[in-house]
Amino acid sequence: MASSTEENYLKILFNLTHEKGEVNISELSSQLGVSMPTVNSMIKNLQKSDLVHYEKYKPVTLSEKGKKTAALIVRKHRLTEMFLVNKMGFGWEEVHQIAEQVEHIHAPKFFERMDEMLGFPTVDPHGSPIPDKHGRMQELHYKNLSQVKPGNQVILVALADSSSDFLEFLNSRKLKLGMELKILSKETYDQSMIVSYENQQSETLSEKVCEKLLVRSVE
Repeated sequence: MASSTEENYLKILFNLTHEKGEVNISELSSQLGVSMPTVNSMIKNLQKSDLVHYEKYKPVTLSEKGKKTAALIVRKHRLTEMFLVNKMGFGWEEVHQIAEQVEHIHAPKFFERMDEMLGFPTVDPHGSPIPDKHGRMQELHYKNLSQVKPGNQVILVALADSSSDFLEFLNSRKLKLGMELKILSKETYDQSMIVSYENQQSETLSEKVCEKLLVRSVE
């Protein structure tokens, strides 16, 4: 059974691998806020447990065993976030730190019951996919809002950033998943967008924000 520190490494490897395909030691060091020698030492421990593949000066990759182990940690984290929002009334900006602690509980029946109580959700409160109990995760392919042309209507379905600062920004603009957005115009100079949604007739969103909003076309 992996320690909580090892699980944190596996989860970060899992997330970075999905974003970039491979991960080097310096990226892990930066993400975790620890020295490269410390990261090297932990990666060697994970390699001994057959959880990662690693050769000196080459990127780190998860083994099949490592991928499944990491996916199940991510599953516990995202299920917990969903439970906190849907069953306990927490805001989507409040749940990450709590889920960071709960994800290290080793009690499969606990999370199976949580999953059942939630109605077997496939995504978390931020629209990220929840791996199933076998570690399989649905691949979701969405556009960034910044890619959508003026005049089109889309639905906000997920976020590329679930930091509390960004979520609080979205709260201040009354933006939530499931909302239908109409792109009114796009500024040539800075690529900011003017959109409308629900009771907001005209809201300006910067290019940085639009890059982090994931959408799908209205069916």
